[in-house]
Amino acid sequence: MSVTTIRVREMFTLLLFMIAAIAGMATEAAAAKQPNVIVVLADDMGFSDLGCYGGEIETPHIDALAANGLKFTQFYNTARCWPTRAALMTGYYPHQANMAMNFGPAAPEAYSGIIPQSARMIPELLKTVGYRTYHVGKWHLNRPGRTSNETWPLERGYDHSYFMLRQDNFHNPRLLFDDRTAIERPGDTDPDYYVTTAFTDQAIRRLKEHEQSHAEKPFFLYLAHTAPHFPLHAQKEDVQRFLGRYREGWDKIREARHQRQKEMGLLDCELSPRDPFAKPWDELTSAEQEEWDARMATYAAMIYRLDAGVGRIVEQLKSMNAFEDTLIFVLSDNGSSAEYIVRGDGHEPGSYPGSAESYRCLEVAWSNAANTPFREHKMWTQEGGIATPLVVHWPNGLKARGEQTDTMGHVIDLLPTICAAAGAEYPKEFEGKPTQPLPGKDLGPVLTGKRPALQRDYLFWEHQGHKAIREGNWKLVADRGEQWELYNLKDDRSELHNLAGEKSALVLLMAAKWQKEAIQQGVVEWNTFPQAHRSPGADYREK
Repeated sequence: MSVTTIRVREMFTLLLFMIAAIAGMATEAAAAKQPNVIVVLADDMGFSDLGCYGGEIETPHIDALAANGLKFTQFYNTARCWPTRAALMTGYYPHQANMAMNFGPAAPEAYSGIIPQSARMIPELLKTVGYRTYHVGKWHLNRPGRTSNETWPLERGYDHSYFMLRQDNFHNPRLLFDDRTAIERPGDTDPDYYVTTAFTDQAIRRLKEHEQSHAEKPFFLYLAHTAPHFPLHAQKEDVQRFLGRYREGWDKIREARHQRQKEMGLLDCELSPRDPFAKPWDELTSAEQEEWDARMATYAAMIYRLDAGVGRIVEQLKSMNAFEDTLIFVLSDNGSSAEYIVRGDGHEPGSYPGSAESYRCLEVAWSNAANTPFREHKMWTQEGGIATPLVVHWPNGLKARGEQTDTMGHVIDLLPTICAAAGAEYPKEFEGKPTQPLPGKDLGPVLTGKRPALQRDYLFWEHQGHKAIREGNWKLVADRGEQWELYNLKDDRSELHNLAGEKSALVLLMAAKWQKEAIQQGVVEWNTFPQAHRSPGADYREK
């Protein structure tokens, strides 16, 4: 072999190494680049409602994100809407953010509903590192009894906000704000107005404006949908798409969802029994079955339209060449709701399912199906109330492609995760006073796969007297006024086999940790609050 041939091979080998090194540097640079961030938050969507979590509802766009991203199988919210939103925006547990309830300044601090300015929100933190910030949808963090105040989105770091102040009618809401401009009853002038579609329209509006005027900056978009929260309102063509699909009833729907969950390796646990307050489907009359089919069809239509909006946003990102650099989270604020409340414009008997004249809730039996395979619902601290799907998608930063993780996470983790990805730091003090340490964890190691999975001591819950603590695979949980129950979630995620009697020492130990945390967070016994603070129809057991 000639010297020339050897040198050519050496040069070729060197060239390959250089190409590989440059490609590696480019990959690291792409991962290190500040990502755009989008958080899509559903309202009252159950654990099993998305197709990628076992549901039969068509959600192809969110499913596609999951197929090319990461699904969490053990991610949690706070069991209720405004506490979850407070935890998400501030990185604190609801009591630490004074949002356990929103009773006003005369209430104990943790229940005042007045988030302190020292609790810095995601957009305020991202603004410090060059982000543009946009909010669309539900807010639910404004100070009670005030129509405009320092806790509105524009006062907490958002450049623009299109938000609903009163959640009462998807076709014709009473009052929205476009930044500071009130929009009263948009359905009066636009008969085709539907708030879920309008929220997607507004999100795309902000993305287009960003591309035109601020393309050099990264952006944060918080899209807080009100779907599928009651009233069950949907566009007629979407309702018709699902009518009749649920005539087989909630029992068979629960069984089918559970079977799909097992087949996809999402969960390996028993299906909880039908909620004792839900009737067997076969005991209903034909007319009753038709009514309940229509309710679930409307609920499915609401989720279908939310998913269609996600698809539109993905297309907009691709048209901006921003899709690869955008970190997307999709999750729900609590479990599906068993509430039976009528408010807003009321209900007109005989009205078409999902129309502006109708006002229906999902109620206990279909909520039980939406939360498959778990027990209980929104407001309760069993898995049915606090477990949420979480889909994460980020091509330039996420290692996983169509995988799932059993890492235990919570909405308090989103702020530290987003800030770490963006390069923003949480201040150690605010206006000369130390800030509270953040209880959440950066999920970055789970997303990138570069470091060992995160470790945490425990997760804590309390809402209206329902309480829980999870430490590793052990979960201690109790309904308001009831005794502690203990479950090993590794073997019993459905919480069917109470081990409290067998492991009394562990119960005492975990209960002491819960009590210590409750004192530190300012938890107050729920029975000390006036009955007037409790919402009629919120507790399905009282019906």
